[in-house]
Amino acid sequence: MAATEQILPRLHVIEVPLPKSPLKVLNAYVVSGSDRNLVVDTGFDHPECLAALRQGLHDLHVDLDRTDFFITHLHADHFGLVYRIVRPGRTVYFNAPDAEWVRSWKGWEEMVAHAERNGFPKDALDGAIRNHPGYRFMAQIPKEMTLLADGTRLDIGDYRFRCVSTPGHTPGHLCLYDPEKRLLIAGDHLLQDITPNITCWREGINPLRDYLDSLEKMKGMEIDHVLPGHRRRLGNPAARIDELRHHHLKRNEEILAILRDGPRNAYDIAGRMTWDLDCPSWEDFPLPQKWFAMSEALAHLRFLEREGKVRRVAEQPLFLYAL
Repeated sequence: MAATEQILPRLHVIEVPLPKSPLKVLNAYVVSGSDRNLVVDTGFDHPECLAALRQGLHDLHVDLDRTDFFITHLHADHFGLVYRIVRPGRTVYFNAPDAEWVRSWKGWEEMVAHAERNGFPKDALDGAIRNHPGYRFMAQIPKEMTLLADGTRLDIGDYRFRCVSTPGHTPGHLCLYDPEKRLLIAGDHLLQDITPNITCWREGINPLRDYLDSLEKMKGMEIDHVLPGHRRRLGNPAARIDELRHHHLKRNEEILAILRDGPRNAYDIAGRMTWDLDCPSWEDFPLPQKWFAMSEALAHLRFLEREGKVRRVAEQPLFLYAL
């Protein structure tokens, strides 16, 4: 039996297990209305996830023939199952920046080349990709999606949601906010026990800047309930917003300290950073975690480069960064 819990009237959570993922569980939220329902996020495209989501929806007596889906962002643990479970004629709500990213996807070759140029060992790349959840649980794109933007209204039953654009974790990450109920369905923008992974795999973007700006945007909102995509729920998020901001600024200082010893590539920098992972050394990190760590180091390097505190001093054969 899938774990379900009522949070507020006509608002439930289904705990969808995430096999072999340190995230462990996705929180899929179900908002019930008299004429239609809304499910927020779905889980990996994996049989265990599908069985749990279906069981949870069954236990909550959710009629899929009148149920729409809202996907907060493009990652496989949120987006993966929607194409399997949405019924014909029902709506999948998404956002334009992430939809463009998904539709323009040409495979892993571009990311692999970028990782290699940033120092990821060539002989480890295949293992890192094959164990990456985005590769293992890659989902089909629904044929039709309704793309929402910042400020768009979405009314379900007694809930009057407004879409809030919160780029950073992904280019188009969207939250749902009900100002009357002071409720935020936050996806991976605000997490209590872990920090959202901020990655940088393309030129011309500054995702950490976007994320910090999105955090600042939240500080002006009246929120008493935060429903995250993973782990525990939050109350008023002000303290957590400050913690997340401090975490990233501290990471910036850590990278600047590492670079005082001379130019380094992003993989080398990531290996010298402090990570909250139960491994004795960088060499013992699982390959997917090394991939995520390097991608976060790249996001910080891009931020510092735009701030004029770091320079990319070499491009062949590897990108090197220096003060």
